[in-house]
Amino acid sequence: MKILHNNKALNKALKGISVLNFVPTMGGLHQGHVSLINNSLNQSGTTIVSIFINPKQFNDKKDFKKYPRNLKRDLNILKKLKINFLYLPAYKDIYHSKNDKEIKLKKNEKILCAKYRKSHFEGVLDVMDRLTKSIKPKKIFMGEKDFQQFYLVKKFIKKKYNCKVVGCKTIREKNYLAMSTRNQLLTKSNLKLEEK
Repeated sequence: MKILHNNKALNKALKGISVLNFVPTMGGLHQGHVSLINNSLNQSGTTIVSIFINPKQFNDKKDFKKYPRNLKRDLNILKKLKINFLYLPAYKDIYHSKNDKEIKLKKNEKILCAKYRKSHFEGVLDVMDRLTKSIKPKKIFMGEKDFQQFYLVKKFIKKKYNCKVVGCKTIREKNYLAMSTRNQLLTKSNLKLEEK
């Protein structure tokens, strides 16, 4: 596994690779992420995983600060999976330029979570736009757990890039709770409530 810390390293490493599979993450890796990565590894081509906690998709700065981070553990997981590349960009690598056009959801897309999480999905689409533009993958692997997010990203990427967004099934805990990095923030009593 080669770790790429900036855009210069990314461009150099990916030069000449024609079939590239991409798994975008915000770290805090769990079996759900492992499933996505295995789906990518089972395809022909090279697999690149990114870890970038995108501040622009957080509605609350406190939520961003307390988002679970454990890079050492993530690296151990990724080394065992034998991926080709890990992209660990800094904020400036992702947001080094302004988008030509501001990303806005259509009125009929501002439903469900988008109705209550102001600017969240715009932030997700913005970072996925930038990552896809830099990495130029043939396939992007995403979980269906956040289905609205998956749907919006798939629609956006399909319209703008020659790239397929592949939906992968939701991986669940023993109590059937969908695996999520944020589950690490739940207390035992929270988990019992989730089980009911």
